[in-house]
Amino acid sequence: MIENKKKPNPIDIHVGSRIRLRRTMLGMSQEKLGENLGITFQQIQKYEKGTNRVGASRLQNISSILNVPVSFFFEDAPGDSGNQPGMAEASSSNYVVDFLSSSEGLQLNRAFVKIADPKVRRKLVDLVKALAAEAEVE
Repeated sequence: MIENKKKPNPIDIHVGSRIRLRRTMLGMSQEKLGENLGITFQQIQKYEKGTNRVGASRLQNISSILNVPVSFFFEDAPGDSGNQPGMAEASSSNYVVDFLSSSEGLQLNRAFVKIADPKVRRKLVDLVKALAAEAEVE
């Protein structure tokens, strides 16, 4: 039982990872988010790792600063899959979160949205699909 107190709760880890995901999607530093909240970047690190639990009022402030609803932080939360009948495909969106949490995924996403021409974006998607198919053959 004492060991459980040292381990972060899976929900706290999930909420923290969603804070990190949204913050990095906006290109905001931990320091900047901390400044907006009146806390240190070290505290933001602890929230993002799930080491420290984010209180309700603080989470509300974070959602306002990051311009997302509070519910954003709980999407695809562990243990939540059985509570939403008919939403089986929601759990499959975890790969999107994993992708956008990676450095490469974030860089690719930022660069892709800057491409104004839809035809160029479509060709880029086709190229990536072709490369992925080629990799499967090898």
